[in-house]
Amino acid sequence: MSLNKVKMDEQELIRMVQSGDEAAFEEIVTVYKHKIVNFLCQLTGDYERAVELAQETFMRVYFKAHRYKPVAPLSSWIYAIASNLAKTDLKKSRRYRQVSLEDMQYKVHEGMISSDNPESSGMEKNVKQALGDLHPRYRIPVILKDIEGFTQEEIAAILNTPVGTIKARISRGRSYLKKELERALAC
Repeated sequence: MSLNKVKMDEQELIRMVQSGDEAAFEEIVTVYKHKIVNFLCQLTGDYERAVELAQETFMRVYFKAHRYKPVAPLSSWIYAIASNLAKTDLKKSRRYRQVSLEDMQYKVHEGMISSDNPESSGMEKNVKQALGDLHPRYRIPVILKDIEGFTQEEIAAILNTPVGTIKARISRGRSYLKKELERALAC
């Protein structure tokens, strides 16, 4: 299926959702649910929270479908909603959540993806920890670019930020990650 066919199908689906077609909405959820949960999990570091935020994302897609304008791809609009929810959630969690260092170490260890290769799991842990420490202003563009595969222009549209700013944030985020991973490897 060509990219244009997918975009046309998405445009048709969102028009159907705008007219109240729940089956079209279910199709959108089917196409994007795993991608959005993965994206949100990368941002929050918490699978359960990512699932909750993904549900909220799709609720907003459904109830705010009338606001969608076909200027950008549907995926950009959905990722923008998810990104904004994640940013708000991260701000709230910083403000209200105080956790002891022991709890934090347990949470980080508990949330790691298991791997048969011990060296790989150590690297995964280091990458996840470095990503988790990265400020959301840099983490979101880096994840959208390097993990989700969006172009800088698409990221700029998703985050409603100039392309130059996105380029700088990706560069700074990658630089921070590189320093953190080099430091972790030196230990």
